[in-house]
Amino acid sequence: MDRLWSPWRYGYVSKAGPADACIFCQKAAQSLDRENFLVHRARFNFVILNLYPYTTGHLMIAPYAHQPTLEALPEETLHEMISLARRAEIHLRALYKPQGLNLGVNVGECAGAGVAGHIHMHVLPRWSADSNFMTTIGETRVLPESLDVTYGKLLARFKEEALPAPQEPL
Repeated sequence: MDRLWSPWRYGYVSKAGPADACIFCQKAAQSLDRENFLVHRARFNFVILNLYPYTTGHLMIAPYAHQPTLEALPEETLHEMISLARRAEIHLRALYKPQGLNLGVNVGECAGAGVAGHIHMHVLPRWSADSNFMTTIGETRVLPESLDVTYGKLLARFKEEALPAPQEPL
């Protein structure tokens, strides 16, 4: 079996102990959306940029409710989360023209959840060459755009989108 080592991740996944407060709960409770890179607030979830992105455009969707699993969330929160993931996909495709996307949820610390107590979904654009020698040999990620610029682009896309009118029940 071949192994690809990524030692730069160790510092991130091995932080000593849990944080005093949940980062998602903190960011959602504050009125500092630009400073926190909080792109969009929906009814049950919000969209926020990842401060440690794998690629430009790496964002996360998190519910306002502090819950550790999808199972613990109400149906309406789950439906809105996947709807926001779809909208994020549309916006990321329009802005960055990726060749693919990763959408993922890590449930539990051993599954890779950096914030195990608060479920969240990652959405990130991918290109064929985004994991190249700089990442594997140089232990460096090359991100061609600052978080401020990415935030501005995604904020504008979420604000300008025309949402469909609610449908009347049959």
